[in-house]
Amino acid sequence: MTRAFVFPGQGAQVIGMGRALADAYPASKAVFEEVDAALGEKLSALIWEGEQDVLTLTENAQPALMATSIAVCRALEAEGVGVDKAAYVAGHSLGEYSALCAAGALSLADAARLLRLRGRAMQAAVPVGVGAMAALLGLDFATASEVAAEAAEGEVCQAANDNDPAQVVVSGHKGAVERALEIAKARGAKRAVLLPVSAPFHCALMEPAARAMAEALDDVTISEPSLPLVANVTARPVTDPALIRSLLVDQVTGSVRWRESVEWMAANGVTEFWEIGAGKALSGMIRRIAKEAECRAVGTPEDIAAAKG
Repeated sequence: MTRAFVFPGQGAQVIGMGRALADAYPASKAVFEEVDAALGEKLSALIWEGEQDVLTLTENAQPALMATSIAVCRALEAEGVGVDKAAYVAGHSLGEYSALCAAGALSLADAARLLRLRGRAMQAAVPVGVGAMAALLGLDFATASEVAAEAAEGEVCQAANDNDPAQVVVSGHKGAVERALEIAKARGAKRAVLLPVSAPFHCALMEPAARAMAEALDDVTISEPSLPLVANVTARPVTDPALIRSLLVDQVTGSVRWRESVEWMAANGVTEFWEIGAGKALSGMIRRIAKEAECRAVGTPEDIAAAKG
């Protein structure tokens, strides 16, 4: 079986994630300690004992989810089923940083600091209440893109996440996104709902955050990953560090081409997807994209014992 390791994005965070791993595996505990040191604060205390609404703040959720995913990777390595057993890595939005860290392209400390900065920059790019995101269910990407274009009316409204064949997220100015809800329903969407997010991610309104990330990434070493990253922006594999750097900047304002990424991996021999970290959202999407593939969510010691077996 050819395997891909995939890493979740924002929305998967939950208080207590990774704690059982840290208790069971010294290598996993060390991940949280290193992230705490890199950020100069006890993020681990927030992850394990804090308030859900504080963890959900973009600047906290992004490094916290990455830390949890890498803690899973280190536990898997300890059991002899590390990332070297996979053919590709991929991540959904911030999960791309987790994937690059897992594949050795980014250090853990740099990934944590970059994601803290990315979270703050994305939040600061648009004043609260100006932007919005909405999920359109039952429409394909082409139709959702038409809906977004029609709804824009001179404002920003873009198809931001192509998650699976029947789930596309649009992002932009709040008024335009609200217009998109009505247009989508008229075009046959099964559901069209605003998402509880604090900023309109993956659209042109994120340009200030893209500039901030370009500056930050210039100061960070990116090595060639040990296996190809299937990038959000291109839905194709990449290993060149210079290209990875530019794609991470493009990703802030660009669409997350998740459906196409999974389709490409499945068409190129991947038969098994392991979702590494918190939650099972990606597994649900992958089952709707690549129906023949096996999916496994790996986030707890029990999951690791089953994966090892």
